[in-house]
Amino acid sequence: MRETTDILISGGGVAGLTAACALGTAGFRVICVDPTPPVTAAEDDGADVRTTAFLQPSIPVLQAAGLWSRLEPHAAALQVMRIIDAGGEAPEARLTKDFDAADISDAPFGWNLPNWLLRREMVARLSELPNVSFRPGTGFAQMLVRDAEALVTLTDGAQVAAKLVVAADGRTSPVREAAGIGVKTTRYGQKALAFAVTHDIPHQNVSTEVHRKGGPFTLVPLPDRNGRPASAVVWMETGPEVARLAALPTADFETEMTARSSGILGPLTLVSRRSVWPIISQIADRLSGPRTVLMAEAAHVVPPIGAQGLNMSLADLASLLDLALSHRDDPGVPAVTDSFHRARHFEVQARVTGIDLLNRASMAEAPILRDLRAKALDALYSARPVRQVLMRTGLGLSKNSATPDRA
Repeated sequence: MRETTDILISGGGVAGLTAACALGTAGFRVICVDPTPPVTAAEDDGADVRTTAFLQPSIPVLQAAGLWSRLEPHAAALQVMRIIDAGGEAPEARLTKDFDAADISDAPFGWNLPNWLLRREMVARLSELPNVSFRPGTGFAQMLVRDAEALVTLTDGAQVAAKLVVAADGRTSPVREAAGIGVKTTRYGQKALAFAVTHDIPHQNVSTEVHRKGGPFTLVPLPDRNGRPASAVVWMETGPEVARLAALPTADFETEMTARSSGILGPLTLVSRRSVWPIISQIADRLSGPRTVLMAEAAHVVPPIGAQGLNMSLADLASLLDLALSHRDDPGVPAVTDSFHRARHFEVQARVTGIDLLNRASMAEAPILRDLRAKALDALYSARPVRQVLMRTGLGLSKNSATPDRA
C-alpha cells in the first residue's frame, strides 16, 4: 500500500526533528523516518552527551516550530565568548579576549542545551502534531523521482509518494547518494572528545575556547548540576591523542583536562561518559536535486568551532520553510528546490571555508605559528569595529539586522 505525503524527512537527529516540527507546525503533512530510535534520557545507553548552542538567529526558527517554549527553561545563556591562547611553553593562559554580546545586542549570543534533552522535547512536540508521523526504527532505502513526486521505499518495505524529500540523514546521507549528489570531504586527522564536567568556579555564562595545539578545548555553560556549576566540553586533538585520553582512568583524565583548560574554572570533575567522533569538513556539490533538498550534515559538516554546525542547519531550515510556504500546494517544485540551492550554497561554502581555516590555525604545533595566532587574535580584537563585525558574522547577522529580544 502506497502512502502520500507533502514532505518526507530522512533523519531523526536534532536537525531532522526540528525540521519535522517546523514543517508540521506550518501545516504540511510530514513523515519523518530514522533507522535508530532517539535516546531521550541522559542515563540511557547511546545517549548523546554533546550539547548544542543555539545562536540568536536560530531562535525564531525554534519558535515557529513550537519548540522554544519547551526548550528555554532548560537552556543556559551564552553572554560572553572568551578566547584564550595558551600556546606558550606552559599550558597557561597568556592572552585572553572576551567577545561580549552586549556590544551588539540586548540578547545573549545564544543558549546551550544537551542533545538528549533536545530529542526528548522534540519528540514530545511531534506527538502534538496530528499531521506529522514520526517513525523511529524505519529508515530510507531507495528513491525513484518522477515529475510530480518522489517515490520512496522505506526499510520496512513501505512506499511513500512525497512531493518533497528532505535529506537530514547525516554526513553519509543515503538520500544524497540516491540523488547522485557528490561531496568534497577534508580530513584533519583529528577527533573530538565530548563530555560534561562540574567545577568550583561559576562560568558566569561565559563560553570559553582555550587554544594550544591539536584543536580548541571548549567549555560551554550548562545549568548547575547537583548544586555545582557545570559545563559541556568539546576537546579536539589528534586521533591517537584522543584514543589515549579516552582510555585514561577517570582521575588521570580529570588531571589532564584540568591542565588543558588552563585551570580557568578550577579543578574539573567528569560527570558524564566520554564520547568520541571524527572531525571533518564536508560540503555537497549541490544542496538540491529533483524533488530533493539537502540540509544539516547531509549538506555540510564543519569542525565544532564557534557553534556553527547546527545553526547553519537551522538557517537551511529557515530558507526551506520560507520557500515551501510560497509553494504550499507543491513544495517540491524546482522553484523551491533550485531556489534553496541558490539561497544557501554560497553562504554554506563560505562558512565551511572559514571554519576550515580557523581549525587549521587552532591545530598549530610549532611555537612560531602559535605566536602568530596570538598576535592575530590580539590585532582583530583591539579594533572595536572589527570585533563587532566578527561577532555579527559569527552569528549570521547582517550589519543592520535586528536582533531578537532577550529570552
